[in-house]
Amino acid sequence: MMSSAAQDRRAAPADRRWLVLVVVAVAQLMVVLDATVVNIALPSAQHALGFSNTDRQWVVTCYALAFGSLLLLGGRIGDMFSRKRVLIAGLAGFAVASAIGGAAVSFPMLVTARTLQGVFAALLAPAALGTLTSTFTDPRERGRAFAVFGSVASGGAGVGLILGGVLTQYLSWRYTLYVNLVFAAFAIAGALAWIRSSRPATRPRQDWPGTVLASAGLFLIVFGFSRAEIAGWAAPLTVTCLVGGPLLLAAFVAAERRSTHPLMPLRVILDRTRGGSYAVLGLTGIALFGVFLFLTYYLQEVKGYSPVTSGLLFLPFVGGILVSSTESSIVALPRVGPRALIASGMLLGTGAMAYLTQLTVTSSYASVILPAMIVMGLGFGVIFAVTINTATADVRRQDAGVASALVNTMQQVGGSIGLSALSTVALNATTRYLATHHTGPLAPAIAATRGYTTAFAVAAAILGLGVILAVVLLPSRRRLAELRTAAAEPTPAPEPQPAPAPQAIPVALCGCSPVTHPVSGAAVAAGRRIPPGEVVTSP
Repeated sequence: MMSSAAQDRRAAPADRRWLVLVVVAVAQLMVVLDATVVNIALPSAQHALGFSNTDRQWVVTCYALAFGSLLLLGGRIGDMFSRKRVLIAGLAGFAVASAIGGAAVSFPMLVTARTLQGVFAALLAPAALGTLTSTFTDPRERGRAFAVFGSVASGGAGVGLILGGVLTQYLSWRYTLYVNLVFAAFAIAGALAWIRSSRPATRPRQDWPGTVLASAGLFLIVFGFSRAEIAGWAAPLTVTCLVGGPLLLAAFVAAERRSTHPLMPLRVILDRTRGGSYAVLGLTGIALFGVFLFLTYYLQEVKGYSPVTSGLLFLPFVGGILVSSTESSIVALPRVGPRALIASGMLLGTGAMAYLTQLTVTSSYASVILPAMIVMGLGFGVIFAVTINTATADVRRQDAGVASALVNTMQQVGGSIGLSALSTVALNATTRYLATHHTGPLAPAIAATRGYTTAFAVAAAILGLGVILAVVLLPSRRRLAELRTAAAEPTPAPEPQPAPAPQAIPVALCGCSPVTHPVSGAAVAAGRRIPPGEVVTSP
């Protein structure tokens, strides 16, 4: 019989894993909240600090620029050093930057604080997801963990609208920044208590040429789309950025092919399943940010709801996410596979977006917006929980940070593209309507609504493209079963070779540990049993 003390020792690691999930979820919530909670507070901050409408967009853009351009570097730093320490450093820095922003007495001080928030978010976001990826390797536990993480990743933005409205209306816009100190303090305490510190046995060298090319390329793309919203798509600076950014990323890929210590090993994205997951995340980010932006404008400017009421009206969206992310990742993914689930989620999102194109000035919340929000919540919950799980499964431990960074990069870049491109589409539609229907007291509201519905139609088409990508690139249930069978078969020891290189075999998607450890022939000679999935190499 096992003693109770021994049982407690055995149960402790499992209990610790779920506590680690809490820490990671809080860290991710803090990053996701910041994308929307500050937007609600912008008008109040503008009034208090006295900056212009032209300057207002920099409060959002500077955060996106720092966050989006430094994510790959932040992910690789987590792979090179102790992921626990990187996570804590990111949390502490984000909290300090939030405190500076909350105490801002001028526009430059606020923008500087927002930039620092983006820098430290680029550290903590990949470290948080990388910690989750390496902590949960059992398929069923992994499904539960990523259901929670997916709910936070997709539903946190809706929670940010509610929290931002409450804090701004009843306290001050400054508390939308100060609230991060509470989240960060809890997450730091939890990380110190529950996350185990680990670092690679041999620290890889930093790929500085790749870092410069990737960061500069992502910076130009995010800046170019942000600039297009203000100066127009034909402006020389906009064109230069949108042409130069992809060129730098192409040079980055070429440099990574030759690098002995690449910032982003190409094996991470050349995997068909993982590459398809990243593409789906990027397209979903475009549509999701557009939904929050235009529905918020519609509820507040057209229907006249307060910030708090507008935020509360997004609760059905959050509720749909909580239900579908849990069921899809825990119950459906092992039975159906990622292809059918993600394609179904994209279809639900496409249908909901298309339904929102019926919106008019006189539409009621219950008849148009509520059904669309519920269906979108169900669809996006499936997409995020399953896609993030799929994108980070079957990844080597030394690549977990950069694979996690790519998840955040696709969401961030997709969101930047969505905000700029869909805003331009909506603005053009509004302008065209006003040019021909410029009379009447309701003309501005009708024109704005026409712009929103046009943007919803474009977002529906983008999600429709995501359905096609999911069907073409992601594995079916049969293919998933084949991968699991291949990984479960013991690998025989090869004949001794003069100078072998350790070889690795693919690990089943969501079916076993994402790490494959080479095993030396000496271990076989010593009589050690080789677990399924490990690879035997000669000394």
